[in-house]
Amino acid sequence: MADEQRLKMFKELTEAPGAPGFEGRVRELMAQYLKPLSDELVTDRLGSIVGKKVGDADGPRVLVAGHMDEVAFMVTQITEEGFLRFQTLGGWWEQVMLAQRVKVYTRSGEAIIGVIGSKPPHILPAEERKKPVKKEDMFIDIGASSKEEAESFGVRPGDVAIPVTPFTVMKNPKLLLAKAWDNRIGCAMAVEVLKRLQATPHPNVVYAGATVQEEVGLRGAQTLANTIRPDVAFAVDVGVAGDTPGIRPQDAQAKLGKGPQVLLYDASMIPHVGLRNLVLETAEELNIPFQYDAMAGGGTDAGRFHLHGIGVPTMVISIPTRYIHSHVSILHEDDFEYGVQLLVGVIQKLDRATVEKLHRGE
Repeated sequence: MADEQRLKMFKELTEAPGAPGFEGRVRELMAQYLKPLSDELVTDRLGSIVGKKVGDADGPRVLVAGHMDEVAFMVTQITEEGFLRFQTLGGWWEQVMLAQRVKVYTRSGEAIIGVIGSKPPHILPAEERKKPVKKEDMFIDIGASSKEEAESFGVRPGDVAIPVTPFTVMKNPKLLLAKAWDNRIGCAMAVEVLKRLQATPHPNVVYAGATVQEEVGLRGAQTLANTIRPDVAFAVDVGVAGDTPGIRPQDAQAKLGKGPQVLLYDASMIPHVGLRNLVLETAEELNIPFQYDAMAGGGTDAGRFHLHGIGVPTMVISIPTRYIHSHVSILHEDDFEYGVQLLVGVIQKLDRATVEKLHRGE
């Protein structure tokens, strides 16, 4: 089982609200965790944050980053009856949205409880009941009887709504349930990597932390890369777990507890072959279990990292996770541990000569 300090970090990070563009509370937590482990905190003007840890000041710059934002909703309109129309922030599947609790965060900071609603199936024609309700036909009910009452609660268009799910250690204590594992687990891994490097020499300068606005177009990845100018980059994210009923092995093969996923391909990036081989060799040398992953669609911050400047060797290390992009997801604590071990092992090998060899494509 994870130690209490780690569980506290998981709980704080996952329960914090962090819609795309509204990551302030998560950034505060990241600063608290990163500052004691860093020589310096570095931010960009969109709000991404990393801790800088100098091993060899003349060594290459290595970026390790999760992302702070989670899939969420933005209020776009208050109806005359007091219901809230909304825009999704990030990719939501209609079938996981209805009847779920949310908190609407007002400008004053107050959180108003609401539920996502739609017309009940009892009054729908038989054929319409078989179809998923469209996002544009949903609304958030905050218990207001009019537009004026909703506004008296402090709610305004532009406020964000966040899923309500408490962090929970499951009956099997290795399994951890929460909202926003996508991608607070990457945030936690970046913190833990810096923590492990306190007592471990590394021939480079490490920047570890998290970006903003990944779920709406990898935006913070671009500005953070412009700020750091990395020589090598790692995006730390979640991957699809394929160990639930109905998923074919050819669609998603990773299982919880069997190690982090090494991404071979996604729609935004083909990983640098030399760096991929270094990651795999390190895992094998250190007897760290790992799994392969490939996604025909979607992408991660690596899609922007690798295109910075004249190109940055980049890899994705992901944690297999069930039910991502919903109100709740589940992952395995061992995969977090193995992922951190793998990143630290690779970072120790990234000296100037090795990185220059990667840059030459050797």
